[in-house]
Amino acid sequence: MNRHKLPSSVIAIGLVSFLNDMASEMVTPFIPILIATVLGAGPVILGLVEGIADAAASFLKLWAGRYSDFKHGRRKRLMVIGYGLSNLARPLMSIVSAWSFLLLLRSLDRAGKGLRDAPRDALLGDIAHAEIHGFAFGFHRAMDNAGALVGTLLAIAALGWLHWPVGDVIMWSAVPGALVLLVLIFGVREPPPLKVEFEEQRSPLAWSILSHPMRRYLWVLVLFTFARASETFILLRGYELGLTLVQVLLLWAILSISKSLASLLGGKISDSVGKQNVTTLSWFGYAMSFVVLCLVDQSGALWFATVLYGLLRGLGEGTERALISLYADKHERGSAFGWYHLAIGASAIPAGLLFGTVWHYWNASMAFLFAGALAMLSALLLRFWSFRNPLFGGS
Repeated sequence: MNRHKLPSSVIAIGLVSFLNDMASEMVTPFIPILIATVLGAGPVILGLVEGIADAAASFLKLWAGRYSDFKHGRRKRLMVIGYGLSNLARPLMSIVSAWSFLLLLRSLDRAGKGLRDAPRDALLGDIAHAEIHGFAFGFHRAMDNAGALVGTLLAIAALGWLHWPVGDVIMWSAVPGALVLLVLIFGVREPPPLKVEFEEQRSPLAWSILSHPMRRYLWVLVLFTFARASETFILLRGYELGLTLVQVLLLWAILSISKSLASLLGGKISDSVGKQNVTTLSWFGYAMSFVVLCLVDQSGALWFATVLYGLLRGLGEGTERALISLYADKHERGSAFGWYHLAIGASAIPAGLLFGTVWHYWNASMAFLFAGALAMLSALLLRFWSFRNPLFGGS
């Protein structure tokens, strides 16, 4: 294997994420608008829907990661089931008439995410050489965000030029969703299985299987998750400041392309300057971008703040996961990513509700300021607590 070239299966997984996010972003940007208009709810319900949707599959993520470690072939199998479930549930959101039905479908969508995320990230780590893990995960996140951009632009074209109703746009997300499964089934190949003793494979699904430094890293990630509430709140802010539906979608597109460019750059650079350095810089930048969002009170300034947020957030998206892949034992890689996604997902409900509640009872500026303060604390803990251990040196 060429150590510095992305394997074809890594590229195929990137294309899978590109198509899946294309389908997803023909739906997701409409969720806060549906909640605020058609369903007659507000930021607290948005926080509840997004929080439960992200957390509903938390234990699925852990189980799927560990299950994928047991036997060769199970990582791809779980990915097929997970992507299939999500791309079945999303088009049905075109017919919602109550926020409880939307919550159910959004939870099914995220359950599919729960089944696929840890096995997919572990498979990326299996396929790519350790020397280019930052590049591989950065490429994947870039493709993910690029798909979000294309999906959003398609939604804009359908609304603005073809004058389709929102329900039709959501329904047509089934087309790229079907392509996801075709590319995954025929384009992704798992590497030969590692020879592991059966007893080692069946080690308990416990927090104790992770190293102490890895556990500290995950604890800080939990705190950071309370800061990075759903990005749909940025869309809700745009809607409050008077942006039209098409402008809201363009704002989402700008966010996606900013994250995509930064993810690819950050992943590539991190293989040279250190993944922990790029991750820490991204977290500090995230905190500062939320302070900027706190100060925004006009729609024009929101565009600048969103680009800044996307660039600084995207910078560390790939490296944050590459650290997990790099330091997890090869035989436990799925479990490590399972715990990673569980740590993030389990924090989603309280994070979404907390952000939405602060917004509702105070204002949007206070919510963004509160999140920025938590992000700054998380970045300080990451730098001076988690990364002080020799495990993370020189990564």
